[in-house]
Amino acid sequence: MTGQTLRDDTVHPPTPAMTKKGFLRTLGPGLVTGAADDDPSGIGTHSQIGAQFGYGLAWTFVLSFPLMVVIQQVAVEIGRVTGAGIARNLRRHYPRPVLWTMVSLLLIANVINLGADLSAMGAALVLLTGGNAVLYTLLFGTLCVVLEVLLNYARYAAILKWTTLSLFAYVAVVAVAGVPWSRALTALVVPELQWNAAYATAFVAILGTTISPYLFFWQAGQEIEEQHRHHAKPLCIAPREAGPELARVRTDTLVGMAFSSIVSLAIVFATAATLNAHGITDITTSAQAAEALRPIAGRFAFAMFALGIIGTGLLAVPVLAGSAAYAVTEMTGRAGSLDAKPLQARLFYATIAVTTLAGAALTSVAIDPVRALYWAAVVNGVLAAPLMAMMMLIVRNKRAMGRLTLPLGATVLGWAATLVMAVATVIFFAFTL
Repeated sequence: MTGQTLRDDTVHPPTPAMTKKGFLRTLGPGLVTGAADDDPSGIGTHSQIGAQFGYGLAWTFVLSFPLMVVIQQVAVEIGRVTGAGIARNLRRHYPRPVLWTMVSLLLIANVINLGADLSAMGAALVLLTGGNAVLYTLLFGTLCVVLEVLLNYARYAAILKWTTLSLFAYVAVVAVAGVPWSRALTALVVPELQWNAAYATAFVAILGTTISPYLFFWQAGQEIEEQHRHHAKPLCIAPREAGPELARVRTDTLVGMAFSSIVSLAIVFATAATLNAHGITDITTSAQAAEALRPIAGRFAFAMFALGIIGTGLLAVPVLAGSAAYAVTEMTGRAGSLDAKPLQARLFYATIAVTTLAGAALTSVAIDPVRALYWAAVVNGVLAAPLMAMMMLIVRNKRAMGRLTLPLGATVLGWAATLVMAVATVIFFAFTL
């Protein structure tokens, strides 16, 4: 029996996802991953793009959505089918230099992203209280490390997911800000192309903040955590469970990525209708980005913006640091889990602490947090393609996946996503160099 036959033809009893209550229970790592994708880097990037280009890059979200869904699905299936994360599969099946290169790329991207997110959180708190942004950034970094080490992450994330609801303020802005819907909806399907470095950089930034390397490692790791919590076997060992299990993770991923894309597009439309429409095309401060919320939040715009940045940051920073910890422990063959006690997983938690505090230390670089967020997304976009290529090799490797290799249709989409990221990177370097 082939992987395709096993997935498509096996008859299974009704799964929990078929009921409303069961559907809600299927939402887990994918929803958290989607929420973390709208981190401060995403908010800053999409705010800048809406202000600078108006609706001109809206079409990229239509392009990126199926690509981000399929590549996150690839990451999930690697974890759930093999019972091992991406780095551990690289260690098992590919030369060590490939493993070291991929993990090094992830660590570079994550530390930069952590620095940008933490500095944005510090700047957001300054909007509310005044004070020293550098000090706030270091305090947020320390707080995130303490919470991730001492608290059960599942409980921590469940609480923080509610703070991300503040992002729906951008959806409310879209409803009242007088968006020219004819133009906005046309921009979703008719690209307004510009052949210049700014447009190429923005294109890579959008892809980098929607298809991010840290999300691959994180969601794969979280599926393994879920598997251990429920005392389940990897699907390569228990292939008869593949039908309902893969349906569950597929639904979870689809909902999480849809949530992420809707909020991202709302931020672009909101800033296009409020900032770009009034001639503000270059956001250089957090205060300017907050202005996009004024039509709905009024004088509370800064508070709403700060809540969104801090809330998503407190959710995303542990995801960024956790994905690095999964990669490092898997690379070295050591055990690591967010369910483990600190003394039982020293390397895992040490990686979380070092990467988070290293990111916080980047505040010493004299760059505005909004620009840092934008360039963090660019870095993610540039580094994503080689990581995606290796994931595609793993998910089609029968030694790793057994009979549950990725079906042909999803394989084509996965390689298409990889090709889009690679081409965007080439275009970016062609214009900027």
